[in-house]
Amino acid sequence: MNLFIMLTMSSITVSIVVALNLLTAKTSPDPEKLSPYECGFDPLGSARLPLSIRFFMVGILFLLFDLEIAILLPLTWAIHTLNPLKTITWAIIIFLFLFIGLAYEWLQGGLEWAE
Repeated sequence: MNLFIMLTMSSITVSIVVALNLLTAKTSPDPEKLSPYECGFDPLGSARLPLSIRFFMVGILFLLFDLEIAILLPLTWAIHTLNPLKTITWAIIIFLFLFIGLAYEWLQGGLEWAE
């Protein structure tokens, strides 16, 4: 019963805060607010530069490989379990996935900066 009351009160509080925000928010964009700001000077060129897809892909690859390495961090503690052979087997499988992914990206040219 206490959980139900807490969830109800939380929902009501969130609803009130969202409603107050929608009612009191000032939304009057003008050209001055929408223009890019460059240290008080008028912009010299377009502030919206195109994003390099290569840079984006290398960033995503870094995040993926970094996450997979983070999965391997507890390996030093897991070696001390009752069955270290299973731990080593899983570590080798993860390393194989890392190596296969790296080889695939290398062969596809995903790690090349210049085309």
